[in-house]
Amino acid sequence: MCTTRPRQRRLALAILAGALIMSSSVPAARAHDPKAPAPGDERPELSFGRSEQYDYDPPDPGSYSLPAIKPAPDGRVLDSKGGLHQLHTLMDGRITVLAFIYTRCSDPRGCPLAISLLYDLQFVARRDPAIGDGLRLMALSFDVEHDTPEVLADYAGAAQKDHGAAGDLLFVTARSEAELGPILEAYGQPIGRKLDAADPFGPYTHQLRVFLIDPERRIRNIYSLGFLDPRLVATDIRTLLIERHGRRPGG
Repeated sequence: MCTTRPRQRRLALAILAGALIMSSSVPAARAHDPKAPAPGDERPELSFGRSEQYDYDPPDPGSYSLPAIKPAPDGRVLDSKGGLHQLHTLMDGRITVLAFIYTRCSDPRGCPLAISLLYDLQFVARRDPAIGDGLRLMALSFDVEHDTPEVLADYAGAAQKDHGAAGDLLFVTARSEAELGPILEAYGQPIGRKLDAADPFGPYTHQLRVFLIDPERRIRNIYSLGFLDPRLVATDIRTLLIERHGRRPGG
């Protein structure tokens, strides 16, 4: 065990570096004016612009509604310091963006894409207090055997050092497969083990899913591959802020 743990940490950090490179390639956003109107009153100048992958303009925040899909399930999770929490406690009173990932995934169309989205949203939130004060970003690993609190701490620490991230971005996992299973089932997050455990993209197959959860712990949107545009998710977050404060742009 002592000889394999350093290799596991190096692997996790190498994969994280790839996600950071993906995130840092997004054009820098302009800082939000702290004297701007109340949350949701207007769209701050904080967009990443069009890209080859996302060649469209998102709708205005508050110009549409996001019906509640279902209550966000609860469950017990461990943070990167080994602390035990209920998911609902971590979400309470905030808009939450929850991604299911595992640190050994190196598929560029998989977990690194979800992690990159979380970093992009953190970049937006740190420059827009209207979002940042009420946002929780969370990555929940389903690789219980490998992604121990120690590994997650290294993963988060590398983000803090190399990207100025982490901090208010939580990396969590479950204590056991027995506690993880009901969480995955309740969220409809299927995973499976690959026949080739040495697959260079990682040992698990899974459908990429990221959940938008409102302060009342209701799922309001589910993003999958092709919809992980940070502009779209940020617009959805602002739409929930407008809903919460009972105000619309120009209203």
